[in-house]
Amino acid sequence: MNLPKYAFLTACCLSLTALPSLNGEEYLNGIKWEAPPIVDPGATNASPPSDAIVLFDGSNLSQWENGENWPVRDGIAFSGKGQIVSKESFGDCQLHVEWSAPTPAKGTGQDRGNSGIFMMGTYELQVLDSYENETYHDGQAGAIYKQTPPQVNAMRKPGEWNTYDIFWTAPRFAEDGSLESPAYITAIHNGVLIQNHFALKGDTPYHRPPAYNKHPEKGPIAIQDHGNPVRFRNIWIRETKPTVGTQEREPFLRDGDKETPIKE
Repeated sequence: MNLPKYAFLTACCLSLTALPSLNGEEYLNGIKWEAPPIVDPGATNASPPSDAIVLFDGSNLSQWENGENWPVRDGIAFSGKGQIVSKESFGDCQLHVEWSAPTPAKGTGQDRGNSGIFMMGTYELQVLDSYENETYHDGQAGAIYKQTPPQVNAMRKPGEWNTYDIFWTAPRFAEDGSLESPAYITAIHNGVLIQNHFALKGDTPYHRPPAYNKHPEKGPIAIQDHGNPVRFRNIWIRETKPTVGTQEREPFLRDGDKETPIKE
C-alpha cells in the first residue's frame, strides 16, 4: 500500500518519539567489578583454553593414578585394568572429555561400551554406547546414574567420537557434616544440552539410594573401567570461580550531574 507523503512523514515522527531518550536517567548498581581474566579460547571448540589443566593430551596418562594400566596408542587412551583417578583434585569446574564406544558394537544394555565420568570421584555421569541400544533410561549415556536420564539421546554411532562438556558445582557441607547445598551439573553432549543445572540427590551407587556424606571441598576426576574397551582423548579441566566485585555505594540513578540513590 502506498501512503501519501504527509502520512509517511507522520509515521516516521511517531516512531522517533517512541525511542528512549539518550539523555535520560541511567541506572548504576554501585558495584566496582574486578576485570575478568583474559583467556585464549583455543583454535577450535575442542582445544584447551589457555587457563585449562590438560589431564590427557594423547601422550601419556602421567596425570592419573593407575594410568600405567590403561594402554595409550596413537594419542588415544583405552580403558584398561581398574579405574584411573586424577592426581589433582577439583571443586567447581568445567570438564571436557572426548570418548568413543568400541566398534564393532558388542553386547546389549549395560554391557555395551560402558564406562563413567566420576566428578570428585563420587558422582557419575554415565558413559555408555546408547546408539540404538535400549537400557534403563537413568543408566544410559548422559544420565546421572540412577538419578535422572539425559534430556535427549545425542549419541553418535559406535566408533565415532562423542564430546562431553560438563559444568560442575560442588556440594557444600556444614562443619557438622550436614548438607548446605547440593551438587549441580550442567552437561552438553555433542553440542546438545542434556543436563540443565540438575541438583544431584547424592552419590550414584548401583546398590542403594543416593546419599550425601561430607567430603573435602575438592576431589579427583575418575574414569571407570567396566570391562569394555572405551576410548578417550583430549581431556582437560578448568577450575571456575565466581565473579568478584565490591559494593562501593548504594545503587543510584544518574541524570547528568544529578544522582538519586535507590533504596533496595
